Amino acid sequence: MAALRAGSSLLMQSRAMAGAIRCSSTEASPSVVRVAAVAGSLRKASFNQGLVRAAIEISKDIPGLEIEHIKIDQLPFVNTDLEVGGGFPEAVEEFRAQVLRADSVLFASPEYNYSMSGVLKNAIDWASRSPNCWADKPAAIMSAGGGFGGGRSQYHLRQTGVFLDLHFINKPELFVKAFEPPAKFDGEGNLIHEDTRERIKALLIALQKWTQRLQGVCE
Repeated sequence: MAALRAGSSLLMQSRAMAGAIRCSSTEASPSVVRVAAVAGSLRKASFNQGLVRAAIEISKDIPGLEIEHIKIDQLPFVNTDLEVGGGFPEAVEEFRAQVLRADSVLFASPEYNYSMSGVLKNAIDWASRSPNCWADKPAAIMSAGGGFGGGRSQYHLRQTGVFLDLHFINKPELFVKAFEPPAKFDGEGNLIHEDTRERIKALLIALQKWTQRLQGVCE
């Protein structure tokens, strides 16, 4: 029993010390968290493109957060024959550079046949080519669609993220049931549902805090 109490005391002390270390590193103001947003749909009036546009707009009211929408429509199909002289096609190089300079990643993932879309998987695969651009980046997922609101695509994306060393936040989750009333999007795919906007804001704040935590910045 004495050994157990001693071990418990040491554990509490180590936790307290760890907390002190984390907080002592935040005397300076935290830097801006740069987020790369990737939508897994190319459709002009895509709901998931609409989620990204809404996230960018909402982020303007969140101090210290910036979102860049990274387009994937110009990426060729993954083919290592295109990697000439140790380099990548120009569109791939640009995409990889955009991912690399981001602090974290926000995916908007539609559900195609119980999984993520082919174009999103293609983008993920290009950026995973050595050196892996996704490695150690905090990430979050949102999705819109019918039925489960794109939820099954998120589970496959999370599974892929394990190998890529992406660090997804667990909560809050954001699945938007796009075809259930009240209307969530207009005819051009723009988000018009205020409750969903609030949920996106909560997700963005959680991603910002998670990123700062992994960077060693105290909340």
